[in-house]
Amino acid sequence: QSQLVGSGGGLVRPGGSLRLSCTASGFALDYYIVAWIRQAPGKGPEGIVCSTPGRGRGTYADSVKGRFFLLRDKRQNTFYLQMNSLTPDDTAEYYCAAARSLSSELCPLDSTKESYSYWGQGSQVTVSS
Repeated sequence: QSQLVGSGGGLVRPGGSLRLSCTASGFALDYYIVAWIRQAPGKGPEGIVCSTPGRGRGTYADSVKGRFFLLRDKRQNTFYLQMNSLTPDDTAEYYCAAARSLSSELCPLDSTKESYSYWGQGSQVTVSS
């Protein structure tokens, strides 16, 4: 069964860092846009970062630019969300997703589940002192 499996959420203090992981099984991420989407309590989903296949060009939301980084590990067929300088506003459920693509153009930030071929289970991130 092809799927994405996310992990790595937890409780972290403001200013801290956390890394989320998302591993694909049954398909190769090389041919997919990969993305992270989050949903804070009482708010709609927000696409925060995506990365193109091939060169891995990233698009970041202003809310996370310079603090969050999407990293790919081709050998592990895994991608990560490295989150630094966390604030309480980053508290949310974080979802990883992948969309089949052959394009090297910058990917759009898209929070719509139906836009993706695969959608991982959520990882709760809570930023609190």
